[in-house]
Amino acid sequence: MTDAVRIVEVGPRDGLQNEAATVTPVQRVAFIEKLLAAGLSTIEVGSFVSPKWVPQMAGSADVLGALHGKAGRFLVLVPNERGLDDAIAAGAREIAIFAAASETFSQKNINCSIAESIERYRAIAARAAERGIAVRGYVSCVLGCPFEGQVASATVVHVVQQLLALGAAEISLGDTIGVGTPGKARALVKAVVDIAPLEKIAVHFHDTYGQALANIYACLEEGVRVVDASAGGLGGCPYAPGATGNVATDDVVYMLNGLGLHTGVDIDRLLDAVQFIASVLGRPAISRVSQAMARR
Repeated sequence: MTDAVRIVEVGPRDGLQNEAATVTPVQRVAFIEKLLAAGLSTIEVGSFVSPKWVPQMAGSADVLGALHGKAGRFLVLVPNERGLDDAIAAGAREIAIFAAASETFSQKNINCSIAESIERYRAIAARAAERGIAVRGYVSCVLGCPFEGQVASATVVHVVQQLLALGAAEISLGDTIGVGTPGKARALVKAVVDIAPLEKIAVHFHDTYGQALANIYACLEEGVRVVDASAGGLGGCPYAPGATGNVATDDVVYMLNGLGLHTGVDIDRLLDAVQFIASVLGRPAISRVSQAMARR
């Protein structure tokens, strides 16, 4: 198994959309450019959802347009065919679609059942394939749901199978409310790789209970080599009061460096990006590494 780990930076989309403050498209582009300079080459840069529902993501077409010609993989979230139309018009080359492993979460988050969401994405994936646009699939609530509690791994496996059947090039397993622990994370990966190629699996952990790094380590031991993370720990979870949100990219990189795993990320430049967005938001970064480095 390779000693290289690819980090998918989700701060500019998944992170910022859960921040109370709204960051302008110009500021978002500046943030993304700093992340690129740090060596992060796969970045979620926006979301083509209605600004009425997610005002923080307004102007995603402008953000994507400003990145045209820059080296990197830029993903945008597409919730429906209207969103796909807008993403295509903006020049998107990679899109992300979200499904849930919990029926209740699916209804409350995207107003449809799991089966209905898959049908909705079928047309999106087909149209994307026709245009050579890569599709990344996300599965939320893989280790627990705020409404249903524990989620059966068989349900997660079934959703993964369906997303792969649609043509998803990669599947990210999301512990949306951060309730997972290393043993459960490892067991889930084992269940998923029984039906999915390991190289197509990514993990996405929230740090609500301080378990994210331990969970990532457990998944690394199972061979996972793609990890989602958010610079400075940007973002929270509206379904978990007090949640710290996404695991911090800088914390993940520090751990991976210590393990001798290569990410291609310059941690000093990454911390520059973290401090930039923290200043824009008007608050200190919450990541442990950024706080520790600031005290040196």
